[in-house]
Amino acid sequence: MAPTKTLLSVALIASASAFAPAGKAFGRTSTRVYENFGFDFAEDQSENTPDIILGEANYKQWVSTVNDNSFLNRQYNVIGRVRELGLIEKTAELGVLSKLENLGLDLEAVEKLLPEAEKAGILSLVGNNQQLLINGVAPIVVEGAPILLPLVAGALGVGPGAFYLASAALLGTDAFLIVNDVEIPFVGLPAGVALGLLLVPLAAVSGGVGLFFASLQKKA
Repeated sequence: MAPTKTLLSVALIASASAFAPAGKAFGRTSTRVYENFGFDFAEDQSENTPDIILGEANYKQWVSTVNDNSFLNRQYNVIGRVRELGLIEKTAELGVLSKLENLGLDLEAVEKLLPEAEKAGILSLVGNNQQLLINGVAPIVVEGAPILLPLVAGALGVGPGAFYLASAALLGTDAFLIVNDVEIPFVGLPAGVALGLLLVPLAAVSGGVGLFFASLQKKA
């Protein structure tokens, strides 16, 4: 029985190798990326680019030697700006933390949510996009916090309904712009479409936050 199995295995391997593409061996697929996307008609970056700036990593290192405070390698100073704007003091004055606790978002709830966030891949997403979050999202949030904090505190005091209302108002504004064919002055672009790129995501976030706090209150 054993010799039969051996002969059968050899025959299967020989048949598979006969249909395998020529010139290719079984092994790990190459993951090397080319800036010319592998097209023959595109320029070869290795021929017309100095090695010192060839590739994103090398380019960033070279720029740091030319300018320590270059925009390419610069990082937004989140802690420094939070301190300069006095956001911690304003958060305490507005009672944001106490209002969050009243809505069910306390330390115990946060500890329970962390494993769920990890399962959903949210923590991994944040960890893999630190540069984008620090230099892209953080400046918008931190610099706009002095204006947004009172609004957020007021909404937290009202509860989920305030976030639903804000979501409906944002969607209503976008719908009004579209129905009335409002255009952006001097540009001529439809305001409903252009501003909708901002209004619709904000409405979705506001509605999602309302649902989130409503679910916390149900669990409590």
